[in-house]
Amino acid sequence: MTSNTLSQRIRQHQYLRDLRNKLLHLHKMLLETERIAYEQVSGRVSSGELLQLVIAHEQFAWLHRISEVVVQVDEMLEADEPISLEDFEKLIADVRTLIVPLETGNTFERKYYNALQREPSAVLAHAEISRFLTSKV
Repeated sequence: MTSNTLSQRIRQHQYLRDLRNKLLHLHKMLLETERIAYEQVSGRVSSGELLQLVIAHEQFAWLHRISEVVVQVDEMLEADEPISLEDFEKLIADVRTLIVPLETGNTFERKYYNALQREPSAVLAHAEISRFLTSKV
Protein backbone atom coordinates (compact mmCIF):
# COMPACT_ATOMS: atom_id res chain seq x y z
CA MET A 1 0.00 0.00 0.00
CA THR A 2 1.41 3.37 -0.94
CA SER A 3 1.61 6.18 1.58
CA ASN A 4 -0.84 8.13 -0.59
CA THR A 5 -3.38 5.28 -0.43
CA LEU A 6 -2.90 4.94 3.31
CA SER A 7 -3.32 8.68 3.76
CA GLN A 8 -6.56 8.60 1.73
CA ARG A 9 -7.91 5.70 3.83
CA ILE A 10 -7.11 7.58 7.04
CA ARG A 11 -8.90 10.69 5.75
CA GLN A 12 -11.92 8.60 4.68
CA HIS A 13 -12.14 6.96 8.09
CA GLN A 14 -11.88 10.29 9.90
CA TYR A 15 -14.52 11.78 7.60
CA LEU A 16 -16.85 8.85 8.30
CA ARG A 17 -16.29 9.11 12.06
CA ASP A 18 -17.08 12.82 11.92
CA LEU A 19 -20.13 12.16 9.73
CA ARG A 20 -21.32 9.50 12.17
CA ASN A 21 -21.04 11.92 15.09
CA LYS A 22 -22.93 14.62 13.21
CA LEU A 23 -25.67 12.15 12.24
CA LEU A 24 -25.99 11.03 15.85
CA HIS A 25 -26.27 14.64 16.98
CA LEU A 26 -28.92 15.34 14.36
CA HIS A 27 -30.78 12.18 15.39
CA LYS A 28 -30.68 13.26 19.04
CA MET A 29 -32.12 16.69 18.20
CA LEU A 30 -34.86 15.17 16.02
CA LEU A 31 -35.65 12.57 18.67
CA GLU A 32 -36.05 15.34 21.22
CA THR A 33 -38.53 17.20 19.00
CA GLU A 34 -40.50 14.01 18.47
CA ARG A 35 -40.45 13.22 22.20
CA ILE A 36 -41.82 16.67 23.01
CA ALA A 37 -44.59 16.30 20.42
CA TYR A 38 -45.46 12.86 21.79
CA GLU A 39 -45.48 14.05 25.40
CA GLN A 40 -47.77 16.98 24.58
CA VAL A 41 -50.42 14.45 23.59
CA SER A 42 -49.65 11.44 25.79
CA GLY A 43 -47.88 12.80 28.88
CA ARG A 44 -44.32 12.47 30.10
CA VAL A 45 -42.33 9.33 29.33
CA SER A 46 -39.30 7.85 31.08
CA SER A 47 -36.06 7.08 29.26
CA GLY A 48 -37.02 3.39 29.13
CA GLU A 49 -40.45 4.22 27.73
CA LEU A 50 -38.86 6.52 25.17
CA LEU A 51 -36.54 3.73 24.05
CA GLN A 52 -39.53 1.44 23.52
CA LEU A 53 -41.33 4.19 21.59
CA VAL A 54 -38.30 4.76 19.37
CA ILE A 55 -38.13 1.05 18.61
CA ALA A 56 -41.79 0.32 18.08
CA HIS A 57 -44.06 3.39 17.86
CA GLU A 58 -45.15 4.65 14.46
CA GLN A 59 -44.58 8.30 15.42
CA PHE A 60 -40.86 7.63 15.82
CA ALA A 61 -40.41 5.21 12.89
CA TRP A 62 -39.21 7.90 10.48
CA LEU A 63 -36.08 8.36 12.61
CA HIS A 64 -34.99 4.81 11.78
CA ARG A 65 -33.67 6.07 8.44
CA ILE A 66 -30.95 8.04 10.21
CA SER A 67 -30.19 5.12 12.54
CA GLU A 68 -29.77 2.86 9.52
CA VAL A 69 -27.23 5.23 7.97
CA VAL A 70 -25.27 5.33 11.25
CA VAL A 71 -25.18 1.52 11.25
CA GLN A 72 -24.01 1.57 7.63
CA VAL A 73 -21.18 3.96 8.57
CA ASP A 74 -20.24 1.73 11.53
CA GLU A 75 -20.10 -1.31 9.26
CA MET A 76 -17.87 0.51 6.79
CA LEU A 77 -15.53 1.63 9.56
CA GLU A 78 -15.32 -1.86 11.08
CA ALA A 79 -14.90 -3.79 7.83
CA ASP A 80 -11.65 -5.66 7.32
CA GLU A 81 -11.39 -4.66 3.67
CA PRO A 82 -10.72 -1.08 2.55
CA ILE A 83 -13.70 1.12 1.73
CA SER A 84 -14.07 1.45 -2.02
CA LEU A 85 -14.26 4.97 -3.38
CA GLU A 86 -17.57 4.00 -5.03
CA ASP A 87 -19.11 2.86 -1.70
CA PHE A 88 -17.78 5.93 0.08
CA GLU A 89 -19.17 8.33 -2.52
CA LYS A 90 -22.52 6.50 -2.61
CA LEU A 91 -22.89 6.79 1.16
CA ILE A 92 -22.17 10.53 1.06
CA ALA A 93 -24.66 10.99 -1.79
CA ASP A 94 -27.27 8.97 0.12
CA VAL A 95 -26.84 11.15 3.22
CA ARG A 96 -27.07 14.33 1.14
CA THR A 97 -30.33 13.03 -0.37
CA LEU A 98 -31.67 11.90 3.00
CA ILE A 99 -31.32 15.23 4.78
CA VAL A 100 -33.42 17.23 2.34
CA PRO A 101 -36.51 18.44 4.20
CA LEU A 102 -39.57 18.79 1.96
CA GLU A 103 -42.98 19.99 3.05
CA THR A 104 -44.66 17.81 0.41
CA GLY A 105 -42.15 14.94 0.21
CA ASN A 106 -42.24 11.36 1.47
CA THR A 107 -42.88 10.60 5.15
CA PHE A 108 -39.27 11.17 6.23
CA GLU A 109 -38.92 14.40 4.24
CA ARG A 110 -42.20 15.82 5.63
CA LYS A 111 -41.47 14.88 9.23
CA TYR A 112 -37.93 16.22 8.88
CA TYR A 113 -39.29 19.47 7.46
CA ASN A 114 -41.79 19.78 10.32
CA ALA A 115 -39.14 19.05 12.96
CA LEU A 116 -36.94 21.79 11.52
CA GLN A 117 -39.88 24.20 11.73
CA ARG A 118 -40.36 23.42 15.44
CA GLU A 119 -36.89 23.07 16.87
CA PRO A 120 -33.96 25.52 16.50
CA SER A 121 -31.44 22.94 17.77
CA ALA A 122 -32.49 20.59 14.95
CA VAL A 123 -31.96 23.44 12.46
CA LEU A 124 -28.46 23.98 13.81
CA ALA A 125 -27.66 20.26 13.62
CA HIS A 126 -29.03 20.19 10.05
CA ALA A 127 -26.90 23.18 9.07
CA GLU A 128 -23.81 21.60 10.61
CA ILE A 129 -24.19 18.31 8.76
CA SER A 130 -25.08 20.11 5.51
CA ARG A 131 -21.92 22.20 5.74
CA PHE A 132 -19.87 19.14 6.58
CA LEU A 133 -21.17 17.26 3.53
CA THR A 134 -19.85 20.00 1.26
CA SER A 135 -16.32 19.72 2.68
CA LYS A 136 -13.59 17.77 0.96
CA VAL A 137 -12.28 14.49 2.31
